[in-house]
Amino acid sequence: SYIDIKTTDDYLLHLFCICKTSYAQHQQIRQIQKKMKEIVTQEVQTNDLKNKLILDSIGTDIEKSCQSIYLLHEVFVRKVKLLKKPKFELGKLMEQHGEGSSSGKAIGDETGAEVE
Repeated sequence: SYIDIKTTDDYLLHLFCICKTSYAQHQQIRQIQKKMKEIVTQEVQTNDLKNKLILDSIGTDIEKSCQSIYLLHEVFVRKVKLLKKPKFELGKLMEQHGEGSSSGKAIGDETGAEVE
């Protein structure tokens, strides 16, 4: 199944998930796809998406939660496409990473000695 998801930092991603089943009925496949979409949307809400994709913890979570529906083998996130990236705004980026204007000093106000 494939899922279009917007991350917390406004990236729009297209995730492709695959799993191996044998002799599953159509209704069971639809339930598994629905469960896949729910789990992936929950996982994307955190900022650790890169680490979860590298360790393939999303696939193992899907496999564990779908065992009650049908026995799954080899659940993977096959591909991730970047559909849309946000506009670059330095102020918003600094706030998101904890170095924003909350320090009491504006971003453009730097003091120092003049160099000749």
